[in-house]
Amino acid sequence: MIKLKLFVLILVGQICTSPMLEQSQTYAQGSTQVVYHSELRPLLQGKYIPVGYYSSASLGQLTAVAISLTATQAPASVRLVGETVSGEKIELGAVSNPESQVSFKLKNLNVVFIKIWVEVKAQKDHDLLDIINMVPSEVKINDRNVSLTLSKETPNYRIAKELRNTGFDGIHSYRIPGLVTTPKGTLIAVYDIRKNSSVDLQDDVDVGMSRSTDGGDTWDPMEVIMDMGTYGGLPQDQNGVGDPTVLVDPSTGYIYVVALWAHGKPGERIWFSSRQGMTPQETGQLVLTKSEDDGGTWSAPVNITTQLKDPSWNLFFNGPGMGITLKDGTLVFPAQFKDADQMPHSTIVYSKDKGDTWKVGTGAKSNTTEAQVVELTNGSLMLNMRDNRGGFRSIAITENMGETWVEHSSSRSALVEPVCMASIIRHPTDDLLLFSNPAVSDGRYNMTIKSSTDQGLSWPVGQQLLLDEGPGWGYSCLTLIDQEHVGILYESSVAHMTFQKIKLTDIIN
Repeated sequence: MIKLKLFVLILVGQICTSPMLEQSQTYAQGSTQVVYHSELRPLLQGKYIPVGYYSSASLGQLTAVAISLTATQAPASVRLVGETVSGEKIELGAVSNPESQVSFKLKNLNVVFIKIWVEVKAQKDHDLLDIINMVPSEVKINDRNVSLTLSKETPNYRIAKELRNTGFDGIHSYRIPGLVTTPKGTLIAVYDIRKNSSVDLQDDVDVGMSRSTDGGDTWDPMEVIMDMGTYGGLPQDQNGVGDPTVLVDPSTGYIYVVALWAHGKPGERIWFSSRQGMTPQETGQLVLTKSEDDGGTWSAPVNITTQLKDPSWNLFFNGPGMGITLKDGTLVFPAQFKDADQMPHSTIVYSKDKGDTWKVGTGAKSNTTEAQVVELTNGSLMLNMRDNRGGFRSIAITENMGETWVEHSSSRSALVEPVCMASIIRHPTDDLLLFSNPAVSDGRYNMTIKSSTDQGLSWPVGQQLLLDEGPGWGYSCLTLIDQEHVGILYESSVAHMTFQKIKLTDIIN
């Protein structure tokens, strides 16, 4: 464990040197006060990420800042950035590979700052399991100690990989994460490649895939595994396919991905434009691709809509994220449909013959959409659903593959949500469920992983891990990398597709 003391000296009007400010030193009390506001963000490898800021009426006279930094691996750099009233940001100094006392000598900029930000850049190959803690210890204004207040306890910052982000491969946006671990330990990530904008189908959208064979430390270049081309003589932006769900069968190693294909109706959102019927011209289509070589190659998409959709439904497709394989070998995907009255329902689709044929359950609850499913210890299935009523997730149980459903006692009470997709998985050797979502009701922020040891009846506060306080699109998908490590792919405040690797004990303890 490297314990670092970062000392930042800002000189106003002259050049001088100052001894290192000791964290244990008593702060001087007076009318001038500085407040440090920490902000938890994932630290992307190789990029500056703001982690907090100083505020005070006297920031223009700030002459010294001391920060204690603890990490197992030193970051690439730490810098201070002043923010003006107009929003302009001015770098005040940076320290590379900080491992001991450092200082900056800066000229008086004659600028009034409303905030002075602390930003951290992790190493390009920074260990994904590393944790960095930064505690501001002291500040000086006009070379005199002033009162320093922390707005809250400073968090532990975790390293993250920017798997996909705006501009990668010339793409506008990446959305809708799915993530699984194959029997060989390979991580398979899937997501929307939204070429022209961030909007939902209909548009020029394909399904992308990224693959890691070393637990998420490195990833192969992105591949396109679903592209409906110019079907029916219509252009790409009228043959979008997206909202993928990925499933792995541990008995065969085969990987399945289903997604929603939209045909025609340019510029219209398929959620509203899809109608009753069965043909691509009438209604959204569910298409399936499969890999039999650990994600190396993928089959051409197969349309399975006619096996599953009721012609009276206005729309039928999968719930994005991941599917599961039951103990008896049944393949199960979460799904959703809009009935004849345009009311959405969450449900499941399943195959008992390794994907040759598929069946669909009934609606678990009205006004629910994107869901995820887990098999409980007694063999029943728990469907964890996005609920358009807002406030909390809805939960339902089936013991007969979705023919009938019973609302779970934790439904609409245990898991707060802002109306957003979420993720739930089960640890295979322990009676343990893991869940992730933006854990608030008023917006998509505070991405959190929670754990339950009582089959989802409760999710204790002491068994939760906050990953990202910032706002984002908020979708997430969990997987067990191995028995001791959890992987999460999510839409964070700092990147479209953000991957983090976390020790299981960091969540349950």
